[in-house]
Amino acid sequence: MEKDTLRGFLHEDLIFLQSPVKKSTDVFEEVNAIALEKGYVNDKFLTKIVERESTFPTGLQLEQYAVAIPHTDADTIEQEFVSVVVPKEGVEFSRMDDPEEKVSANLVFVLGLNQPHKQLEMLQTLMAFIQDTENIEKLLSAKNAKEVIEAC
Repeated sequence: MEKDTLRGFLHEDLIFLQSPVKKSTDVFEEVNAIALEKGYVNDKFLTKIVERESTFPTGLQLEQYAVAIPHTDADTIEQEFVSVVVPKEGVEFSRMDDPEEKVSANLVFVLGLNQPHKQLEMLQTLMAFIQDTENIEKLLSAKNAKEVIEAC
């Protein structure tokens, strides 16, 4: 999957910069409000993403930053997307590799994919993308949704 492929899943209305969210459920509610209204997800999305995150946490501690990549079942997605949330302050997520440990995520990618094989490809693409600290810094300093899309 090429770097440009990530860009193809980004939609300006699902990019949230300097978001006032305080906890992971706030992130999910913020994304769900727009995604449901715009037809990206169905009414099961919010419940299922909250449940999945509690069972399979998605927080990752990188060298300088923490990132979360929550996702849920394909049957909740009507139109595929990757939502980017840049919180004003870090949002606590349990770690993917050690659910007892927490990270303060500086950046959250909410995956809305409805073809299961794409999920693994997108996770691999995102993992490669976030390994480069410069990519994360571009997203954290973006002033608008267009800058986020250009950085991806």
